[in-house]
Amino acid sequence: MLQITAPGSFSAKLKNLPPIKQPSKGEREYLRPSEVKALIKAAKSFGRNRVRDAAMILLMFRHGLRTAELVALKWSRVDLVSGYLEVQRVKHGHHSVHPLRSPELRALRQLKRDYPDTQYVFVSERKAPLSTRSIRHIIARAGRLAGIEGRVHPHQLRHSCGYYLATNGHDTRAIQDYLGHRNIQHTVRYTQLNPSRFESFWTD
Repeated sequence: MLQITAPGSFSAKLKNLPPIKQPSKGEREYLRPSEVKALIKAAKSFGRNRVRDAAMILLMFRHGLRTAELVALKWSRVDLVSGYLEVQRVKHGHHSVHPLRSPELRALRQLKRDYPDTQYVFVSERKAPLSTRSIRHIIARAGRLAGIEGRVHPHQLRHSCGYYLATNGHDTRAIQDYLGHRNIQHTVRYTQLNPSRFESFWTD
Protein backbone atom coordinates (compact mmCIF):
# COMPACT_ATOMS: atom_id res chain seq x y z
CA MET A 1 0.00 0.00 0.00
CA LEU A 2 1.34 3.41 -0.97
CA GLN A 3 2.18 5.62 1.99
CA ILE A 4 1.57 9.34 1.68
CA THR A 5 3.92 11.59 3.60
CA ALA A 6 2.92 14.88 5.10
CA PRO A 7 3.03 17.78 2.66
CA GLY A 8 6.35 19.54 2.60
CA SER A 9 8.18 16.91 4.70
CA PHE A 10 10.37 15.69 1.82
CA SER A 11 11.37 19.20 0.76
CA ALA A 12 12.09 20.04 4.40
CA LYS A 13 14.44 17.07 4.64
CA LEU A 14 16.20 18.18 1.47
CA LYS A 15 16.82 21.62 2.94
CA ASN A 16 18.60 20.02 5.90
CA LEU A 17 20.99 18.04 3.71
CA PRO A 18 24.50 19.44 3.15
CA PRO A 19 25.07 21.09 -0.25
CA ILE A 20 26.40 18.87 -3.00
CA LYS A 21 30.07 19.56 -3.66
CA GLN A 22 30.61 20.61 -7.25
CA PRO A 23 33.28 18.62 -9.10
CA SER A 24 36.50 20.49 -9.81
CA LYS A 25 37.26 21.24 -13.43
CA GLY A 26 40.98 20.96 -12.72
CA GLU A 27 41.63 24.47 -14.03
CA ARG A 28 43.92 27.02 -12.46
CA GLU A 29 42.04 29.84 -10.81
CA TYR A 30 44.86 32.30 -11.46
CA LEU A 31 47.16 33.43 -14.27
CA ARG A 32 50.94 33.48 -14.15
CA PRO A 33 52.65 36.89 -14.51
CA SER A 34 53.77 35.99 -18.03
CA GLU A 35 50.16 35.20 -18.94
CA VAL A 36 48.95 38.51 -17.51
CA LYS A 37 51.56 40.31 -19.66
CA ALA A 38 50.37 38.37 -22.70
CA LEU A 39 46.78 39.28 -21.85
CA ILE A 40 47.62 42.99 -21.67
CA LYS A 41 49.61 42.79 -24.92
CA ALA A 42 46.68 41.10 -26.65
CA ALA A 43 44.26 43.78 -25.41
CA LYS A 44 46.57 46.46 -26.82
CA SER A 45 46.57 44.82 -30.23
CA PHE A 46 42.85 44.53 -30.97
CA GLY A 47 39.73 46.66 -30.95
CA ARG A 48 38.90 50.35 -30.89
CA ASN A 49 39.47 50.77 -27.15
CA ARG A 50 42.92 49.25 -26.76
CA VAL A 51 44.23 51.67 -24.16
CA ARG A 52 41.11 51.26 -22.03
CA ASP A 53 41.08 47.48 -22.24
CA ALA A 54 44.78 47.11 -21.43
CA ALA A 55 44.49 49.55 -18.50
CA MET A 56 41.50 47.64 -17.20
CA ILE A 57 43.43 44.36 -17.10
CA LEU A 58 46.48 46.04 -15.53
CA LEU A 59 44.47 47.59 -12.69
CA MET A 60 42.47 44.44 -12.00
CA PHE A 61 45.71 42.49 -11.67
CA ARG A 62 47.78 45.00 -9.69
CA HIS A 63 45.02 45.92 -7.26
CA GLY A 64 43.05 42.68 -7.10
CA LEU A 65 39.88 44.37 -8.27
CA ARG A 66 36.64 42.50 -8.64
CA THR A 67 34.54 43.28 -11.70
CA ALA A 68 31.97 45.18 -9.61
CA GLU A 69 34.77 47.26 -8.06
CA LEU A 70 36.20 48.11 -11.45
CA VAL A 71 32.94 49.28 -13.02
CA ALA A 72 32.21 51.46 -9.96
CA LEU A 73 35.64 53.13 -9.98
CA LYS A 74 35.38 56.91 -10.34
CA TRP A 75 38.04 59.49 -11.13
CA SER A 76 37.33 61.08 -7.75
CA ARG A 77 39.00 57.99 -6.25
CA VAL A 78 42.14 58.40 -8.37
CA ASP A 79 44.94 60.81 -7.44
CA LEU A 80 47.14 61.11 -10.52
CA VAL A 81 49.33 63.78 -8.90
CA SER A 82 50.27 61.98 -5.68
CA GLY A 83 49.83 58.54 -7.22
CA TYR A 84 47.17 56.89 -5.08
CA LEU A 85 44.01 54.87 -5.66
CA GLU A 86 41.16 54.64 -3.16
CA VAL A 87 39.88 51.08 -3.46
CA GLN A 88 36.26 50.62 -2.42
CA ARG A 89 35.66 46.93 -1.81
CA VAL A 90 32.35 45.10 -2.26
CA LYS A 91 31.12 42.03 -0.34
CA HIS A 92 31.70 43.84 2.98
CA GLY A 93 35.43 43.97 2.27
CA HIS A 94 37.79 46.47 3.87
CA HIS A 95 38.49 49.63 1.88
CA SER A 96 42.09 50.75 1.45
CA VAL A 97 44.37 53.18 -0.36
CA HIS A 98 46.87 51.72 -2.82
CA PRO A 99 49.90 53.39 -4.35
CA LEU A 100 49.89 53.75 -8.12
CA ARG A 101 53.14 52.96 -9.91
CA SER A 102 54.47 54.23 -13.24
CA PRO A 103 52.75 51.67 -15.52
CA GLU A 104 49.34 52.37 -13.98
CA LEU A 105 49.84 56.15 -13.92
CA ARG A 106 50.81 56.21 -17.60
CA ALA A 107 47.80 54.09 -18.53
CA LEU A 108 45.38 56.16 -16.45
CA ARG A 109 46.67 59.48 -17.76
CA GLN A 110 46.25 58.27 -21.33
CA LEU A 111 42.78 57.02 -20.45
CA LYS A 112 41.92 60.43 -19.02
CA ARG A 113 42.98 62.06 -22.30
CA ASP A 114 41.06 59.56 -24.43
CA TYR A 115 37.85 59.74 -22.38
CA PRO A 116 37.60 63.31 -21.00
CA ASP A 117 34.69 64.64 -18.96
CA THR A 118 33.59 61.28 -17.60
CA GLN A 119 32.77 60.47 -13.98
CA TYR A 120 33.74 56.82 -14.23
CA VAL A 121 37.21 55.61 -15.15
CA PHE A 122 36.15 52.78 -17.46
CA VAL A 123 33.37 53.75 -19.83
CA SER A 124 31.94 52.75 -23.18
CA GLU A 125 32.18 54.86 -26.33
CA ARG A 126 28.92 56.46 -25.23
CA LYS A 127 30.65 57.42 -21.95
CA ALA A 128 28.43 55.15 -19.89
CA PRO A 129 30.01 52.88 -17.25
CA LEU A 130 31.06 49.52 -18.64
CA SER A 131 28.88 46.60 -17.66
CA THR A 132 30.28 43.53 -15.92
CA ARG A 133 29.21 41.53 -18.97
CA SER A 134 31.32 43.74 -21.24
CA ILE A 135 34.36 43.25 -19.01
CA ARG A 136 33.95 39.48 -19.06
CA HIS A 137 33.74 39.60 -22.86
CA ILE A 138 36.81 41.84 -23.24
CA ILE A 139 38.97 39.67 -20.98
CA ALA A 140 37.80 36.40 -22.53
CA ARG A 141 38.61 37.79 -25.99
CA ALA A 142 42.07 38.91 -24.86
CA GLY A 143 42.66 35.45 -23.43
CA ARG A 144 41.87 33.84 -26.77
CA LEU A 145 44.11 36.29 -28.64
CA ALA A 146 46.91 35.64 -26.16
CA GLY A 147 46.62 31.90 -26.73
CA ILE A 148 45.98 31.13 -23.07
CA GLU A 149 44.54 27.66 -22.62
CA GLY A 150 41.02 27.59 -21.23
CA ARG A 151 38.55 30.41 -20.88
CA VAL A 152 39.99 33.44 -19.12
CA HIS A 153 37.66 35.29 -16.76
CA PRO A 154 38.05 38.53 -14.72
CA HIS A 155 38.22 36.95 -11.26
CA GLN A 156 41.39 35.14 -12.29
CA LEU A 157 43.12 38.51 -12.24
CA ARG A 158 42.19 39.06 -8.59
CA HIS A 159 43.53 35.63 -7.68
CA SER A 160 46.63 36.33 -9.79
CA CYS A 161 47.30 39.39 -7.67
CA GLY A 162 47.10 37.39 -4.44
CA TYR A 163 49.34 34.60 -5.71
CA TYR A 164 51.87 37.07 -7.11
CA LEU A 165 52.16 38.94 -3.80
CA ALA A 166 52.43 35.70 -1.81
CA THR A 167 55.05 34.26 -4.15
CA ASN A 168 57.14 37.39 -3.69
CA GLY A 169 57.15 36.84 0.06
CA HIS A 170 54.83 39.59 1.23
CA ASP A 171 53.26 39.33 4.68
CA THR A 172 49.94 37.50 4.79
CA ARG A 173 48.29 40.22 6.89
CA ALA A 174 49.44 42.89 4.46
CA ILE A 175 48.03 40.89 1.53
CA GLN A 176 44.78 40.51 3.46
CA ASP A 177 44.51 44.28 3.85
CA TYR A 178 45.54 44.89 0.26
CA LEU A 179 42.82 42.60 -1.11
CA GLY A 180 40.25 43.73 1.46
CA HIS A 181 39.59 40.27 2.91
CA ARG A 182 37.59 40.29 6.14
CA ASN A 183 38.64 36.72 6.89
CA ILE A 184 42.34 35.86 6.68
CA GLN A 185 41.45 32.31 5.61
CA HIS A 186 40.64 33.76 2.19
CA THR A 187 44.21 35.08 2.05
CA VAL A 188 45.96 31.95 3.30
CA ARG A 189 44.99 30.13 0.11
CA TYR A 190 47.58 32.26 -1.71
CA THR A 191 50.44 31.72 0.73
CA GLN A 192 49.84 27.96 0.67
CA LEU A 193 50.96 27.92 -2.97
CA ASN A 194 54.11 29.95 -2.33
CA PRO A 195 56.93 27.72 -3.72
CA SER A 196 59.62 29.48 -1.65
CA ARG A 197 58.39 27.50 1.39
CA PHE A 198 60.00 24.41 -0.11
CA GLU A 199 63.25 25.89 -1.47
CA SER A 200 65.39 24.20 1.19
CA PHE A 201 63.91 20.73 0.72
CA TRP A 202 66.43 19.79 -1.99
CA THR A 203 69.90 21.30 -2.08
CA ASP A 204 71.48 19.81 -5.24
